[in-house]
Amino acid sequence: MKSITDIELRGKKVLVRVDFNVPLTEEGKIDDDARIRAALPTLQHAAEQGAKLIVASHLGRPKGERNDTLSLSPVAVRLEALMERTVRMAPDCVGPEVEAMTEGMQPGEVVLLENLRFHGEEQANDDDFGRALGGLCDLYVNDAFAVSHRANASVAAVTKHVTQKAAGLLLVKELSWFQKAMDNPRRPLVAIVGGAKISSKLGALKNMLQHVDKIIIGGAMANTFLKSFGYDVGNSKVEEDRIETAREVYRHAMAMGVKFYLPVDVVAARTFEADAESRVYTAQEIPAGWMAMDIGPSTTTLFSEALNDAGTILWNGPMGVFEMNAFSRGTFSMSHALAASRALTIVGGGDTGSAVHKAGDSEHMSYISTGGGAFLALMEGKTLPAVAALEE
Repeated sequence: MKSITDIELRGKKVLVRVDFNVPLTEEGKIDDDARIRAALPTLQHAAEQGAKLIVASHLGRPKGERNDTLSLSPVAVRLEALMERTVRMAPDCVGPEVEAMTEGMQPGEVVLLENLRFHGEEQANDDDFGRALGGLCDLYVNDAFAVSHRANASVAAVTKHVTQKAAGLLLVKELSWFQKAMDNPRRPLVAIVGGAKISSKLGALKNMLQHVDKIIIGGAMANTFLKSFGYDVGNSKVEEDRIETAREVYRHAMAMGVKFYLPVDVVAARTFEADAESRVYTAQEIPAGWMAMDIGPSTTTLFSEALNDAGTILWNGPMGVFEMNAFSRGTFSMSHALAASRALTIVGGGDTGSAVHKAGDSEHMSYISTGGGAFLALMEGKTLPAVAALEE
């Protein structure tokens, strides 16, 4: 797989697929431009090398129809300010108008295509849609790690219709950090897996057991493990059809010699509300009518001590409902523990990355991924479809 730095760019029309799926306010203003900033190194490199730069992204979920509230126009304004060069907004992402607009570009010029998901063919990985995108450029560059686990036309089908293709600087960085953690890690290697469902993390758990020395389980998915031990977890969220699976994962960990950590206490509430009354209970004695909302103080201590000697830590998934202040302490304490460790710390994107930023620890992590689903796919040991397309 080539990097964008391996290819001569001057005078070429370069289509760069980025992830500009930024959060917008009700007024349509950009609430957080972190994803735009993450792609800047690739975009600045291309523009400075004299490429005719065509930028493509999706935004939100327009469901294959044009929705002006999800136009990338606000992104064009912010990108122009960040790049300090004119960014022209295209009326669409494919079609005669776009072709005419990109055909007349000069070296160093930048055009931002309209939302790819205004066309249902994008998520269907439609070959004709991929051909139309590929026809806009001489070189295709994927710098959208966060969508590289999906076989969408702008990251998969398009690669069949361009002569030259390469990875952007962000995609290269994402893959290299993960490989650094997995291929030859400083040990002990610890995986922290949280979130709501064991079903969504099952592949990651099974694959991680082949590599790690310790695994720490938090979030609502821990309830399914606790119930598999016969514990009464009250009204806590449990995947009843995964109880036996949880038991098998634990047995496999024991057989592999992997140290397996589960909550020993929880912060529980009667209702799923920010101002609900909360109490701490041991994991074995959550009363009927109460539900686990966060790991408890004893668990926080246990998990932090388990990280004391860690050489490498991978974290994907919060420890509780951190969006509610009353139930954020467990997740934030885990973030603080990673920040204070001497380990190589790599954090999965999405909710986990958001929690680390909210905890004020982002500058103390070795790397925070820009992609939640793509990061999880790597933890599962999968090859990302978009990466495979570049390698082919």
